[in-house]
Amino acid sequence: MKWERRVLIVAAPSEQDTLLAEQRRILVSWKANSDDRDLTIVEVIGDRVRGAGDTAASIRRKYRLPSPFTAILIGKDGGEKLRSAKPFPAAVLEQTIDAMPMRRAGQR
Repeated sequence: MKWERRVLIVAAPSEQDTLLAEQRRILVSWKANSDDRDLTIVEVIGDRVRGAGDTAASIRRKYRLPSPFTAILIGKDGGEKLRSAKPFPAAVLEQTIDAMPMRRAGQR
């Protein structure tokens, strides 16, 4: 997805994780505002992956994902832009993405 999409990786130990549920709620309500931001959401829940073809183990290793909840925003350049042990508020995602050079260039 490099150079094509931004990626939000959301990792949690299980489907019952309360932080995972909170991040999902935030993303559902924000979805209408995020369509033009080229964002793909990849969930790594336990040993399962949604939104990417990689294995959970390879994503956890590459991005140094501990077993508790972790959210990481990856830019189109493949670099890590944000990392948190708590869900990202929609405003933080929006402000960070809108400040990225490729986003600003695309708005012109």
